[in-house]
Amino acid sequence: MTGAGGFIGSHVVEELVRAGARVRALLRYSSRGDHGALRWSRNGGRTDAELVVGDLRDAESVAGAVTGCDTVLHFGAQVSIPYSYLNVRDFFETNTMGTLNVALAACREGVRRLVLVSSSEVYGSARFTPISEDHPLQAQSPYAASKIAAEQVVLSLLRSCELAATIVRPFNTYGPRQTARAVVPMILSQAVVGSSVRLGSLWPRRDLTYVEDTVAGVLALAQAPAAAGEIVNLGTGHDVSIGELVELVAAVVGRDLDVQVDDERIRPSGSEVSRLQCDATKAAALVGWSAEVALAEGLRRTAGWIGAHLDQYDRGRYLV
Repeated sequence: MTGAGGFIGSHVVEELVRAGARVRALLRYSSRGDHGALRWSRNGGRTDAELVVGDLRDAESVAGAVTGCDTVLHFGAQVSIPYSYLNVRDFFETNTMGTLNVALAACREGVRRLVLVSSSEVYGSARFTPISEDHPLQAQSPYAASKIAAEQVVLSLLRSCELAATIVRPFNTYGPRQTARAVVPMILSQAVVGSSVRLGSLWPRRDLTYVEDTVAGVLALAQAPAAAGEIVNLGTGHDVSIGELVELVAAVVGRDLDVQVDDERIRPSGSEVSRLQCDATKAAALVGWSAEVALAEGLRRTAGWIGAHLDQYDRGRYLV
């Protein structure tokens, strides 16, 4: 799998190892030997998974990682929307061309299944809710455009080289190990130590899915014959505004929170996605999946993890 050192990817590696699978985990090379979020998984993901280093943009290292694999889970990506405003080319080289390298390697290797983990951001602001898989695609950021292009790469190879592939579109996933560039840890990392929270816009609405549920959905779809060739949403079907999320966090930490709007954190008006609410009917029909962890419980678990790892969060700095 790619993206093994990322937030969701590290949980996937952990779950696969726990289930007894043989796992080859591709990590982006770092001279520091950094394994990313895998350092927090059981045994650091080191003893029971084969760790290889490379770069999605390098076709040779991707091909070597895919060789001999039955299933390829492609989580690797540049993911920060604000950072995509600053370095557009990096997002297309990593997310789109990187996906091309992974998909071509999967074609040549004849893998049983490629799973591309995309994003609900490809939908843009909801034209109707809940959002089903046939909702129009709208790129409201370079990140979203790079993910739409990645999906099209996989779909083209599915048709032209009979690549057995599934595209998964998770709605906003949160949980332990996520950095403060995402809204839930951004709020929690400030709230667990004080009563003041600096945020951007409070009106956007998001469907927040706990990481264990997202992992379970991806792995179920990867194994299901009926999911081959399909595009599938994963989400709870419920959305909350960022303002409402602050109120839920306040209940978790047991104190009132004073929200200070930080102009630096406000996205361009045409780029901010106003609402994402998932229709996960297809996932339920294909593999019987539905989200099980309620938002209040997921926030409680995440708050506990952040409280135990505060050294990982620079609460005074905005991360793009």
